[in-house]
Amino acid sequence: MPYTASHRFARISPRKVRLMADIVRGKFADEALELLRFQPHRGARMLEKVIQSAMANAEDRRAPNLNALMLVDVRVDPGPMIKRMMPRARGMASVIQRRMSHIRVTLE
Repeated sequence: MPYTASHRFARISPRKVRLMADIVRGKFADEALELLRFQPHRGARMLEKVIQSAMANAEDRRAPNLNALMLVDVRVDPGPMIKRMMPRARGMASVIQRRMSHIRVTLE
């Protein structure tokens, strides 16, 4: 039975979190948490919290074996962008896109 957790509208670019997601995809949940704990990236903290939330969901639904939970699906999808204007030379402006991401973890 799959147990999922998600963090929507995370204020970090999906590209930065996908690096961490590729490291832990297909590993056991406790092993993935241990790997993320020693990564110096901000995306690792966010992914770590989502994995802990998915494990808590499994515990709440009375999963038979919490030690054997494996990260089956770790997806980091793009969310909406906050657009800002930055003044440039000769009266022009350029767009700054502040990206968001949706982080979803499935344990099984």
